[in-house]
Amino acid sequence: MKRVFDVAGALAGLAFFALPMAAITLAIVLTDGRPILFTQERLGRARRPFTILKFRSMRGGAVTPIGRVLRASGLDELPQLLNVLRGEISAVGPRPLTASDVDRLGWRVPACDFRWKVPPGLTGLAQVVGTRSARHALRLDRCYITHRTMTLDLQLVAWSFAINVIGKTRVRRLLSRSRVRIPASL
Repeated sequence: MKRVFDVAGALAGLAFFALPMAAITLAIVLTDGRPILFTQERLGRARRPFTILKFRSMRGGAVTPIGRVLRASGLDELPQLLNVLRGEISAVGPRPLTASDVDRLGWRVPACDFRWKVPPGLTGLAQVVGTRSARHALRLDRCYITHRTMTLDLQLVAWSFAINVIGKTRVRRLLSRSRVRIPASL
Protein backbone atom coordinates (compact mmCIF):
# COMPACT_ATOMS: atom_id res chain seq x y z
CA MET A 1 0.00 0.00 0.00
CA LYS A 2 2.84 2.42 0.85
CA ARG A 3 4.43 1.90 -2.59
CA VAL A 4 1.12 2.71 -4.30
CA PHE A 5 0.90 5.86 -2.14
CA ASP A 6 4.49 6.74 -3.08
CA VAL A 7 4.00 6.31 -6.84
CA ALA A 8 0.64 8.10 -6.90
CA GLY A 9 2.01 10.92 -4.75
CA ALA A 10 5.17 11.31 -6.84
CA LEU A 11 3.18 11.44 -10.07
CA ALA A 12 0.75 13.95 -8.57
CA GLY A 13 3.66 15.98 -7.20
CA LEU A 14 5.42 16.05 -10.57
CA ALA A 15 2.20 17.19 -12.25
CA PHE A 16 1.43 19.81 -9.57
CA PHE A 17 4.97 21.16 -9.44
CA ALA A 18 5.70 20.96 -13.20
CA LEU A 19 5.47 24.72 -13.75
CA PRO A 20 7.42 25.67 -10.61
CA MET A 21 10.09 23.10 -11.53
CA ALA A 22 10.33 24.57 -15.03
CA ALA A 23 10.64 28.07 -13.54
CA ILE A 24 13.32 26.89 -11.08
CA THR A 25 15.24 25.24 -13.91
CA LEU A 26 15.10 28.43 -15.96
CA ALA A 27 16.10 30.57 -12.96
CA ILE A 28 19.13 28.38 -12.22
CA VAL A 29 20.25 28.40 -15.86
CA LEU A 30 19.78 32.17 -16.28
CA THR A 31 21.36 33.24 -12.99
CA ASP A 32 23.99 30.60 -12.42
CA GLY A 33 24.35 28.38 -15.48
CA ARG A 34 24.60 24.64 -15.49
CA PRO A 35 24.38 22.07 -14.01
CA ILE A 36 20.78 22.35 -12.91
CA LEU A 37 20.80 19.33 -10.65
CA PHE A 38 23.02 18.39 -7.76
CA THR A 39 23.61 14.65 -7.44
CA GLN A 40 25.12 12.81 -4.52
CA GLU A 41 25.43 9.22 -3.39
CA ARG A 42 23.22 8.48 -0.38
CA LEU A 43 22.39 5.31 1.52
CA GLY A 44 18.95 3.77 1.20
CA ARG A 45 17.21 0.80 2.71
CA ALA A 46 19.70 -1.84 3.92
CA ARG A 47 22.42 0.80 3.34
CA ARG A 48 22.21 0.35 -0.45
CA PRO A 49 23.73 3.34 -2.24
CA PHE A 50 21.69 5.39 -4.71
CA THR A 51 22.07 8.79 -6.39
CA ILE A 52 19.86 11.49 -4.94
CA LEU A 53 18.65 14.37 -7.12
CA LYS A 54 18.21 17.98 -5.99
CA PHE A 55 18.10 21.36 -7.64
CA ARG A 56 21.56 22.87 -7.36
CA SER A 57 21.60 25.54 -4.68
CA MET A 58 25.34 26.16 -4.29
CA ARG A 59 28.25 27.30 -6.42
CA GLY A 60 31.85 27.09 -5.26
CA GLY A 61 30.88 26.24 -1.69
CA ALA A 62 28.50 29.20 -1.30
CA VAL A 63 24.71 29.19 -1.39
CA THR A 64 23.44 31.03 -4.48
CA PRO A 65 20.66 33.66 -4.26
CA ILE A 66 18.23 31.22 -5.94
CA GLY A 67 19.56 28.47 -3.66
CA ARG A 68 18.67 30.49 -0.57
CA VAL A 69 15.02 30.61 -1.68
CA LEU A 70 15.01 26.95 -2.73
CA ARG A 71 16.42 25.78 0.60
CA ALA A 72 14.12 27.95 2.72
CA SER A 73 11.08 26.59 0.91
CA GLY A 74 12.32 23.02 0.46
CA LEU A 75 11.81 23.34 -3.30
CA ASP A 76 15.39 22.18 -3.90
CA GLU A 77 14.10 18.70 -2.98
CA LEU A 78 11.49 18.45 -5.78
CA PRO A 79 13.68 16.40 -8.17
CA GLN A 80 13.62 13.66 -5.51
CA LEU A 81 10.12 12.86 -6.73
CA LEU A 82 12.02 10.97 -9.45
CA ASN A 83 13.90 9.06 -6.74
CA VAL A 84 10.50 8.11 -5.29
CA LEU A 85 9.28 6.88 -8.69
CA ARG A 86 12.44 4.79 -9.07
CA GLY A 87 11.76 3.20 -5.67
CA GLU A 88 15.01 4.47 -4.13
CA ILE A 89 13.21 6.47 -1.48
CA SER A 90 9.71 6.66 -0.12
CA ALA A 91 7.58 9.78 0.18
CA VAL A 92 8.02 9.66 3.97
CA GLY A 93 10.83 8.11 5.98
CA PRO A 94 14.14 8.91 7.68
CA ARG A 95 16.41 11.37 5.90
CA PRO A 96 18.70 9.69 3.33
CA LEU A 97 22.30 10.16 4.48
CA THR A 98 25.71 9.99 2.87
CA ALA A 99 28.16 7.33 4.08
CA SER A 100 30.29 10.10 5.58
CA ASP A 101 27.25 11.47 7.46
CA VAL A 102 26.64 8.03 8.94
CA ASP A 103 30.29 7.82 10.05
CA ARG A 104 30.35 11.39 11.40
CA LEU A 105 27.16 10.77 13.41
CA GLY A 106 28.42 7.41 14.70
CA TRP A 107 25.36 5.63 13.29
CA ARG A 108 27.13 2.50 12.02
CA VAL A 109 26.56 0.78 15.37
CA PRO A 110 23.93 -1.97 15.82
CA ALA A 111 21.76 0.37 17.94
CA CYS A 112 21.11 2.39 14.76
CA ASP A 113 20.31 -0.57 12.49
CA PHE A 114 16.56 0.09 12.83
CA ARG A 115 17.08 3.11 10.57
CA TRP A 116 18.09 0.96 7.60
CA LYS A 117 15.09 -1.38 7.75
CA VAL A 118 12.82 1.10 5.95
CA PRO A 119 13.41 3.21 2.86
CA PRO A 120 14.54 6.76 3.50
CA GLY A 121 12.05 9.48 2.66
CA LEU A 122 11.67 12.65 0.68
CA THR A 123 10.27 14.05 3.90
CA GLY A 124 9.96 12.76 7.41
CA LEU A 125 9.26 13.60 11.02
CA ALA A 126 12.77 14.95 11.65
CA GLN A 127 12.68 17.06 8.47
CA VAL A 128 9.32 18.63 9.34
CA VAL A 129 9.79 19.39 13.03
CA GLY A 130 13.53 20.08 12.84
CA THR A 131 16.19 18.64 15.07
CA ARG A 132 18.41 19.96 17.81
CA SER A 133 21.10 17.30 17.59
CA ALA A 134 22.04 14.01 15.97
CA ARG A 135 20.62 12.20 19.00
CA HIS A 136 17.31 14.04 18.63
CA ALA A 137 17.21 13.23 14.89
CA LEU A 138 17.80 9.55 15.63
CA ARG A 139 15.07 9.60 18.28
CA LEU A 140 12.62 11.14 15.79
CA ASP A 141 13.58 8.53 13.17
CA ARG A 142 12.98 5.72 15.68
CA CYS A 143 9.64 7.25 16.66
CA TYR A 144 8.52 7.56 13.05
CA ILE A 145 9.53 3.98 12.22
CA THR A 146 7.86 2.60 15.35
CA HIS A 147 4.62 4.55 14.94
CA ARG A 148 4.31 4.98 11.19
CA THR A 149 0.85 4.87 9.74
CA MET A 150 -0.76 6.14 6.56
CA THR A 151 -2.38 8.91 8.63
CA LEU A 152 1.00 10.05 9.97
CA ASP A 153 2.46 9.91 6.44
CA LEU A 154 -0.39 12.06 5.11
CA GLN A 155 0.11 14.59 7.92
CA LEU A 156 3.84 14.81 7.26
CA VAL A 157 3.25 15.23 3.52
CA ALA A 158 0.73 18.02 4.26
CA TRP A 159 3.18 19.81 6.57
CA SER A 160 5.93 19.36 3.97
CA PHE A 161 3.69 20.92 1.35
CA ALA A 162 3.10 23.83 3.73
CA ILE A 163 6.88 24.18 4.03
CA ASN A 164 7.06 24.47 0.22
CA VAL A 165 4.45 27.22 0.27
CA ILE A 166 5.34 29.30 3.35
CA GLY A 167 8.82 28.09 4.35
CA LYS A 168 10.40 25.91 7.03
CA THR A 169 10.70 28.64 9.64
CA ARG A 170 7.02 29.61 9.50
CA VAL A 171 5.79 26.02 9.54
CA ARG A 172 8.00 25.11 12.48
CA ARG A 173 6.80 28.22 14.31
CA LEU A 174 3.18 27.21 13.61
CA LEU A 175 3.84 23.68 14.83
CA SER A 176 5.46 24.92 18.03
CA ARG A 177 2.56 27.33 18.76
CA SER A 178 -0.27 25.01 17.77
CA ARG A 179 -1.85 22.15 19.57
CA VAL A 180 -0.15 19.82 17.10
CA ARG A 181 2.33 17.95 19.24
CA ILE A 182 4.41 14.88 18.82
CA PRO A 183 2.83 12.38 21.22
CA ALA A 184 4.90 11.64 24.32
CA SER A 185 5.38 8.07 23.08
CA LEU A 186 7.09 9.53 20.05
